[in-house]
Amino acid sequence: MLDDSGRGAAPGNESRAAAFFDLDKTLMMGSSGVFFARAAFESGMISRSRLVRDVYENVRFRLLGSTDERADDVRKRVGEMIAGVRVRDLERLSPRVLAGVLPRLYPEMLERAYAHQDAGVPVYILTAASQEMADLLARVLAFDGGLGSRSEIVDGRYTGRPAGPFNYREGKVVSMRELADREGLELAASYAYSDSESDLPMLRAVRHAVVVNPDAALRRIAAEEGWEVIELDRLGRRLKVLAALGAGTVAASLGRLALDRGLAPREPRGRTGSRAPRPRGTASRAAASRPGPRRPAGRTRPGRRR
Repeated sequence: MLDDSGRGAAPGNESRAAAFFDLDKTLMMGSSGVFFARAAFESGMISRSRLVRDVYENVRFRLLGSTDERADDVRKRVGEMIAGVRVRDLERLSPRVLAGVLPRLYPEMLERAYAHQDAGVPVYILTAASQEMADLLARVLAFDGGLGSRSEIVDGRYTGRPAGPFNYREGKVVSMRELADREGLELAASYAYSDSESDLPMLRAVRHAVVVNPDAALRRIAAEEGWEVIELDRLGRRLKVLAALGAGTVAASLGRLALDRGLAPREPRGRTGSRAPRPRGTASRAAASRPGPRRPAGRTRPGRRR
């Protein structure tokens, strides 16, 4: 059972609660969108340059988190991409998308979700990704449902226009409240898991907020609020370690180069500006080790007779 911190509670007290899990960087490493983009590229729906851009955005998202501007940009690009596409054609990308997403799920977060279910608390994916993605993963993971961003469909094809609130910032709370009204759930007794400051409305809408792989802004707020923090994504830390190692290697190389080229610090000078005198009878190592002139190889000249 889960308590007030999200780890256990007395049975019978959570009968109307639910647990909401963000998808990207919370249930899984990185963004699910990059695997959708890869599947779309392989099927000829998008260009290689578009795929490269989406891969770059995935790495940036893992390191820095999301922003409102980038979220809106992603939504517009996806709408343009699917406009006129048959629903069936998009559904056929599912096996390829799952092949990328499933190996990147965090086992620790699945354990959390299943612990909620075992305690009688229904579990839902709550994501800005498509409703189709949310439904697909909810079925595969045996969750109780998924809440995603819905797109308009006319005559079996996507129009590229939204068919409901964008599941981002306050949009997620709208979806949560709609579900709570339908299922008789109580958000004030529920749980929410997310990685981003943009999900503050979602986290503040429930009683138990847990942050996972938080961005800098959410980490600061979590410390102020006393929320539980779960760290699972090691990419940022690995890059910092590599950067530190790289900086150390560069510094060492520059030091060796300086010594090899005679750029080492000079000996201290006296008050008059002249070099400090050497002790008598002492020669520098450089002078002692300097080789003398060599005679050319070959026949040696005989010495003179007296």
